Amino acid sequence: MKKNIAIVWGGYSSESVVSEKSMQGIYSFMDKNLYDIYKVKIARDSWTAEIDGQECLVDKNDFTIQTAGGRIKIDFAYITIHGTPGEDGHLQGYLDMLNVPYSTCGMMASAITFNKFVCNNFLKNFGFNVAKSVYLSRETKYDIAEIIDYLNLPVFVKPNTGGSSFATTKVKSRENMQSAIDSAFGEASDVIIESFISGREVTCGCYKTKERVVLLPLTEVVTQNEFFDYNAKYMGQVEEITPARLPEEITARIQALTSKIYDLVDAKGIIRADFIISDGTPYLLEVNTTPGMTATSFIPQQVKAAGMNMTDVLSEIIENEYLKNAK
Repeated sequence: MKKNIAIVWGGYSSESVVSEKSMQGIYSFMDKNLYDIYKVKIARDSWTAEIDGQECLVDKNDFTIQTAGGRIKIDFAYITIHGTPGEDGHLQGYLDMLNVPYSTCGMMASAITFNKFVCNNFLKNFGFNVAKSVYLSRETKYDIAEIIDYLNLPVFVKPNTGGSSFATTKVKSRENMQSAIDSAFGEASDVIIESFISGREVTCGCYKTKERVVLLPLTEVVTQNEFFDYNAKYMGQVEEITPARLPEEITARIQALTSKIYDLVDAKGIIRADFIISDGTPYLLEVNTTPGMTATSFIPQQVKAAGMNMTDVLSEIIENEYLKNAK
């Protein structure tokens, strides 16, 4: 009998538009012979599922889909929400209470990795190199001159709990700092300001099951934009080279660091760790526990370069997490 799989997408942030693209990618990859697949959209006003072109309500009490013919029980949730509530641990805690297995990190790991400042400083304790940073909440009293004295210009100003480079600004002058901070606060309730690190940006995917550890080939990110911003990520203003043009030694080092991150945060499913290599030293940029899954996203690129296919990878992750939950 086929398992009922919900691809959970949407969310409450600007990244919902990116989440929709990932949902479409995951749906195209999934094995329709093994699973009955439902697209479940989570929005602030309602949770719905698309079935035969019709919109059906999802009952939040038990995460079942209400149809004219009865309720559909979901056996597994493949979460591809970028941002809250699917990347910050909220949805994971809800599914844990209902005993519904899912594809991503658990509640605690998701909460830690979603908070850039907390995650980078947590991993810094284990020897990871990270950029110097300043954290601001809405209540923080700050002095722009002091921040610049501490970090030096240029800096990156970004929402601390956000992604896809929404409201992220590379600030080169003091005059532009306040507007960048205001923009970031428009996207999230807290802001992180990081020192600029010059180097080559790379990203590494990883997943682990009971049977094996999979460290994917690295992707090198090359863009003529000021940084790997939204236009570079989603408007094609970038060159993505997989495998990255790096010596085997540095490739292996970054893969090992990614594997270590996976264990330290107690990850599940596929994660992606982004680094910048400066003077031969890898600096961690951030950890992504719900990476993009369009046909041209980093993870599908890396899976293909590894001689694997996304259909098998997704099935492997689903079966691994489903069996762990069934015990």
